[in-house]
Amino acid sequence: MGGDYAPEVPITGALQALAEINKAHRIQLVGRTVVIEQTLASLLAGELSAAASLRNRIDIIEAPDVIEMTDKPAVGVRGKPNSSMVVGLKLQAEGKSDGFVSAGNTGAQMAASTFQLRLHQGLTRPAIATLFPTTLKPIVVLDSGANVDCSAEELVQFARLGAVYAEDVLGRSNPSVGLLSIGEEPEKGNAVVKEAHQLMLRAGINFQGNVEGRDIPAGGSDRGPIDVVICDGFVGNVLLKFYEAVAPMMMKMAGSALHLDKAAIEKTFSALDYSEHGGAPLLGVQGVSIICHGRSSARAIKNAIKKAVQAAESGMNAHIGKRLAESQEVEA
Repeated sequence: MGGDYAPEVPITGALQALAEINKAHRIQLVGRTVVIEQTLASLLAGELSAAASLRNRIDIIEAPDVIEMTDKPAVGVRGKPNSSMVVGLKLQAEGKSDGFVSAGNTGAQMAASTFQLRLHQGLTRPAIATLFPTTLKPIVVLDSGANVDCSAEELVQFARLGAVYAEDVLGRSNPSVGLLSIGEEPEKGNAVVKEAHQLMLRAGINFQGNVEGRDIPAGGSDRGPIDVVICDGFVGNVLLKFYEAVAPMMMKMAGSALHLDKAAIEKTFSALDYSEHGGAPLLGVQGVSIICHGRSSARAIKNAIKKAVQAAESGMNAHIGKRLAESQEVEA
């Protein structure tokens, strides 16, 4: 029931995902049953009629409440316990599902995920991990919006989370971690960044050191490729919103200057399209919670569901718990 174009777009995305993922998987559509059934019937009778055979892999879970985009996160979660977001995450907490995907209220999803799934032991906050396209390989940036202010210790925690995500989902061996700052020298940055730099040197991760904003589109610095970039949620979200605006600007400029056709331009800049990756995982909770853009298309929802499947099948959650426990033993 979440997102600017619910329920049609989330349900369409779910049908598209079912057509591409393993047939052993099922999808639970959580929300107002009557609305979901009506939307499904309309979609399956229309242009998606070929997907009618997928209907038997869909379960509808009743959740009469809806957390609106304008609702305060904590108030929405507490005041609407029967919302699709709370009910959907509770299914996972009870072992009745393996992942959760939503394009609804991001703050509410973070709050509900933390409450229902709980944080891994030793963590103080979760972080949103977003894939950024580069001229080399995509890199994961976190935090991209969950926490405006972070301590140096929390940035180190995010580095551990990002390294596991890069290993399990991106397939990177011994991922290289960079700390976003205003210069590559250890003494550059604000007080938190400078302290985090020193802590990461002793954290047992493959720490490349400070990286700058220009290193992100390049996918690396003069010290080598980057797999993970760490920053607080304020900086990360500004960076994310800037990245999202680059593709439309470049497409418009290319179309005007080079007189390319629209299809050629879209293909060229497809890597900058957020729907390519679908959604961003909330790392640190004991489960799989994928946060999608409120304006997500059906394609974005489809790709977010596929990402949730990959995260669940890879055992990423257990791997994160193991890595955090190992780090706590070393620190002790």
